[in-house]
Amino acid sequence: MSETTRPLQGKTALVAGATRGAGRAMAVELGRAGATVYVTGRTTRAHTSETGRTTETIEETAELVDAAGGKGVAVPTDHLEPAQVEALVGRIDRERGRLDILVNDIWGGDIHVQWDKKMWEHDLDKGLRVLRLGVETHIITSRYALPLLVRNPGGLVVEVTDGTAEYNGPNYRKPFYYDLAKAAPLRMARDLAEEVEEYGCTALCLTPGWLRSEAMLDTYFKVTEENWRAGCEQNPHFAISETPAFVGRALVALATDPAVARHNGKSLSSGGLAKEYGFTDVDGSAPDAWRYLTEVDQESRTADVTGYR
Repeated sequence: MSETTRPLQGKTALVAGATRGAGRAMAVELGRAGATVYVTGRTTRAHTSETGRTTETIEETAELVDAAGGKGVAVPTDHLEPAQVEALVGRIDRERGRLDILVNDIWGGDIHVQWDKKMWEHDLDKGLRVLRLGVETHIITSRYALPLLVRNPGGLVVEVTDGTAEYNGPNYRKPFYYDLAKAAPLRMARDLAEEVEEYGCTALCLTPGWLRSEAMLDTYFKVTEENWRAGCEQNPHFAISETPAFVGRALVALATDPAVARHNGKSLSSGGLAKEYGFTDVDGSAPDAWRYLTEVDQESRTADVTGYR
């Protein structure tokens, strides 16, 4: 995009949970479209969060936003601490006087999930921590950010989760605590849609597909982005996966759509929006992961993504 065609020039965004993965990519793509993006998280160059990952920081995310053509502002924030979130929003108000886009992407709960446990077998403290990280953080952030966002019509609230309403509704995203954590943002978006509509604002829920996040690549599949297809030897259905940039482009498509209000309260996915808006992943493909996961037998050792990307 050229300086004269940056559609989000002058807009202010907050991507809460932008240290890595989808949050980082959404921040970068907003910056590429010209926005000033406040990026938050708990891992900085001086401090590592409970995730234990030291390879990604919010300062690096802000620098990537700058490099893409926007303005990145890194603000270390624990979104479970109301005072920190209130201070963050106060800073945005002082420095920018407005908030046009709020992205609730806070997570970090994977390390506490006991994937093979029944509800009554799962460590209770770990389970409740999952819910605090995946649900309470979103509530606290919206509580303090929405008064600034609804000050001007046209604001966009994006709840980020894993899975669409169509997929998560009939399917158990086990274990118990993970399922609750990923169902809640769908309902939060629906509820907030009712409350922000009178201010001329829009709230919706957005999910990536099978995301090739940093952790998915190096922790779960032991591959890099350059050789990610080697991960298909472990799980052939990894062939439908997508880069974080894909959901970042989905967000920009929504944020620059003058008729985005038609999506108020909806559950949307990167793959579904690609069909509507015409954007692609970085390799030129448009993987529709949730349709694939619904229609293709996940127990099969053969994966054919023809017609799905």
